[in-house]
Amino acid sequence: MHASKWLFLVASFVTISLPASPAKAGPEVAPTGPVERYISIDNVCAWPNLTVLRDGTIIAAIFNRPSHGLEAGMVEAWASGDGRFWEKRGIVAPNEPNTTRMNVAAGLAGNGDLVVLCSGWSNQQQPGRQKQIPFRDAILPAWVCRSNDGGRTWTQDKEFVPPPKDWEAFVPFGDIVAGTDGALHASAIGVYYDPREAVRPRPPRVMQSWHFRSADDGRTWSATSVIGPTHNETFIHPLGGKRWLAVAREESARAMDLFHSDDDGKTWGSPQRVTGRGELNAHLLRLKDGRLLLSYGNRAEDRFGVLAKTSSDDGRTWSNPIRLVHSLKSDCGYPSSVQRPDGAIVTAYYSASVQNHTRYHMGVVIWNPPTVSNPSSSSPLVSFSP
Repeated sequence: MHASKWLFLVASFVTISLPASPAKAGPEVAPTGPVERYISIDNVCAWPNLTVLRDGTIIAAIFNRPSHGLEAGMVEAWASGDGRFWEKRGIVAPNEPNTTRMNVAAGLAGNGDLVVLCSGWSNQQQPGRQKQIPFRDAILPAWVCRSNDGGRTWTQDKEFVPPPKDWEAFVPFGDIVAGTDGALHASAIGVYYDPREAVRPRPPRVMQSWHFRSADDGRTWSATSVIGPTHNETFIHPLGGKRWLAVAREESARAMDLFHSDDDGKTWGSPQRVTGRGELNAHLLRLKDGRLLLSYGNRAEDRFGVLAKTSSDDGRTWSNPIRLVHSLKSDCGYPSSVQRPDGAIVTAYYSASVQNHTRYHMGVVIWNPPTVSNPSSSSPLVSFSP
């Protein structure tokens, strides 16, 4: 990539005025009808990412160890026909010695292949830097992982996109999705360490949310733009044509912001706060009835768990929060949701502890959203515009 392109992207890191704190959301509501809850994969931190194959099989890409990547581990693919029962299918990204593979963006290529972008961390102390906590010494370069047999076998191309000078390798996160023209889109975190600060025990980091595009069905990628200059973990979602939506974590506010693009991700508008403080790592899904679903973790005191809300106007206003899971600890969340042909929603998440189960696990909730929201419904819309 030309240096001028990188200069444009790096120059996008500027101080911005963040949106005002959102209005307080309305009371939590329950899903419609019966709710099924499962401890689906035990003893894993998971951070699940769900993809639906063309035959309807749900694939979960997960981290396979019960920690926040502070030990050697790898990314696995697990499969389910309906979200209830899961079986391990294959290893997406095996870890090399003294490393852990854990951060992913995942989705379906145009030809039906599964594509996972995967990075991780090294436990090898880096020259010129102090030793960090376990498996946090350097970000590993991302791999482009691919399966053409439903996640059973995988290839790993160890060439993604090199970062600009003085930046760490990119950290993929979220969904890989196709645009109207068939190109694949994804997001990843750009991480900058000031080399002058490298000798500090925990050198400060600048993190940005970046947008990437692939014109060859996910085999090679290029950086397109910076979505959020003070944001990190991001899910992107197509709205049709060249319109896109991104929901990104703003670390200082510990909340999620929405961004809009009208030019296929080349530029992004100003952020709109969409969750309260402690409500993190949101996922976007288009439901069959046309609504958008935002599912997210809640780490606010006494409200730990997973919630969701819907929008009938592409994210301008949102329904009251729907409580899906109660967690006993704040160490929870990172939901990913898909919708089955029968209309039921399958939401996977992780938690360190829920009632009657006090180990790390990937949990699943199978539920139905409340009826379509409108301004006169019993679940009034709540606007989070500044």
